[in-house]
Amino acid sequence: MSGIFQKVTGFCTNCGSILPPLRDTGGITCYACSQQFNPNSLIDVNSIVQYTIHFNYRKAKQYQEEKDENQEEGPVVERKCPKCGNQRMSYATLQLRSADEGQTVFYTCTKCKFKESENS
Repeated sequence: MSGIFQKVTGFCTNCGSILPPLRDTGGITCYACSQQFNPNSLIDVNSIVQYTIHFNYRKAKQYQEEKDENQEEGPVVERKCPKCGNQRMSYATLQLRSADEGQTVFYTCTKCKFKESENS
């Protein structure tokens, strides 16, 4: 019966049961069949994934400049700004109060950047 299961990290190759977490002292013993494993024997070197993250500061800065030029901070609705009378305001919502109460909507005028909030 030994070795009938595929070698997958975290599972016993003898009975297929999930293996307990690795302890500080090393060695893993299957709870179901009591087979003992060396931690290194369970790691498949071919399955290790390596990746590199490339940060592109220039593109991020360019995106922020385009966002600043656009001047809208979110979805836009037809709502009159109390300060300048503009008919378009962007909005964002947050749940600031209890879960059983409504959300808070923050509006920003697309023209003068006046901000106001409303509890819905």
